[in-house]
Amino acid sequence: METLSIQGQRLTLLPERALYLPDEAALLISDVHLGKAETFQRFGIPIPHQVNQATLNRLKQACDRTQAERLFILGDLFHAPSSLVDEVIDAWLKFLAETQLDAHLILGNHDRGLIDPLSQLSLTCYTDPIELRSLVLSHEPLPSSQGVNVCGHVHPCVWLGGRGDRLRLPCFYWEAPLQRLTLPSFGEFTGGYNVTLSHATTAYAVAEDQIITLVA
Repeated sequence: METLSIQGQRLTLLPERALYLPDEAALLISDVHLGKAETFQRFGIPIPHQVNQATLNRLKQACDRTQAERLFILGDLFHAPSSLVDEVIDAWLKFLAETQLDAHLILGNHDRGLIDPLSQLSLTCYTDPIELRSLVLSHEPLPSSQGVNVCGHVHPCVWLGGRGDRLRLPCFYWEAPLQRLTLPSFGEFTGGYNVTLSHATTAYAVAEDQIITLVA
């Protein structure tokens, strides 16, 4: 774990690829993409169903680690309308029943058109960014905000190592001039975007059960 203090707010970066706010008892994640495997299967691509359960198991692990009371999902909880099959919905509702989390979803580009069915899945849904003390939570990065912008959408990753031995890892990406923290993609079955480090940015790479701080 790695704990930052930004504008008086404590932010704990977890190796489960989640952000915990201890003062709010709140867990923040982004880009879960439940049901992506089911969407690919409709096109004849054999992706195993187990990726959904692996994602939810890791989320349960983050909940157990922090004893969070609230969950804020910064967009793309589900991948597409075709993701909302009984097996995926049942797994999500079982997770909520086990954790008793107060769950909130800021709709992302993948689930923005699903507000009606999603509002029936024990979720409070938002179509616009929301404020949480000094933080502004959004799906897409905001060009500017009145507080620290915590967002997703980008799926940031960073390379470690040299020419002969390189490793690509998901990361939390802090951009000081923009006061923006971009969360790594939480889902098991998602891609990533390589971010660039400079004197004004920091990547906090997720390497199994560790957070590694990387600067230019």
